[in-house]
Amino acid sequence: MDLICFIGHSFGGAAVLHAARQIDSCSAVATVGSPSDPEHVARLLTTSREAIERDGEAEVQIASRSFNIRREFLEDLEQTRMEETIHTLGRALLVLHAPFDDIVGIDNAARIFEAARHPKSFLSLNGADHLLRDVVDAGSVIATWSARYIVDLGLDALEPPAVDPGVVVNIGREKYRTDVRAAVHALVADEPPEVGDGGLGPGPYDFLLSALGTCTAITLRMYADHKGWDLQGVQVHLQHDKIQARDCVDWETEDGQLDQIEREIELTGDLDPTQRARLLEIADRCPVHRTLHAEVRVRTRLREKTRKEGRGVPS
Repeated sequence: MDLICFIGHSFGGAAVLHAARQIDSCSAVATVGSPSDPEHVARLLTTSREAIERDGEAEVQIASRSFNIRREFLEDLEQTRMEETIHTLGRALLVLHAPFDDIVGIDNAARIFEAARHPKSFLSLNGADHLLRDVVDAGSVIATWSARYIVDLGLDALEPPAVDPGVVVNIGREKYRTDVRAAVHALVADEPPEVGDGGLGPGPYDFLLSALGTCTAITLRMYADHKGWDLQGVQVHLQHDKIQARDCVDWETEDGQLDQIEREIELTGDLDPTQRARLLEIADRCPVHRTLHAEVRVRTRLREKTRKEGRGVPS
């Protein structure tokens, strides 16, 4: 029999906890930012309850998102005993919750976890809000955790999803928040708060500095390992500035502005002065450093979106 994992966010988490017991093929359940009892859900619907009962359904705004809630949903809530449902779940359970979720408090996660029997696990989504706008690793964590419980599904026989080569960047209408997909890794970029409602992720130049910094550190690690030197750690500090060309004595042109990156490297380990000096030289030989100093050509063209491609990176 094929085994599956149910995943539910917010109201959906309460729903999958209730549904899991009724479906034999469900072997694992993951809840994300989910309420622990129907009363909490009902409190969120207080202002719309009259309209739901009168019209049979109504649109409800929760955490700036719209949900269509039907009268049957309220009736199901009244008949649900969540604590008993969770205690007798009989499925592996993973509870994910943001500590500062102001829509569904983290105390709900504590009650779900306490009511459940083993096997059960808990993951704190540090830095996230109720809609997970500031966290990108929840999906990969759920996938890794659930794999042990759905091995009978034959996942190895499935073709891996198509992944665009290189990097895919997507921006929607939420100011300057930008989603970045690098192979199977998801990142978030944004402008700083002073630009307007930003600060959800590093800025474009932060990613540029990150590329140089990580390449520097990796290159030094590889070189020291090859030499057998006692390099215990590398910390790279970087800062980007725009400076006037006329203020730079070692630059050929005196017109316009130049990009300047300050890079300071801290080396930890039992290294003599000669080794430290050599590592400083090697830092300038890392591939990203060479790219920044080389002539770079960027070719840009419009790409027609096909139905299968969708948006490229989910927001």
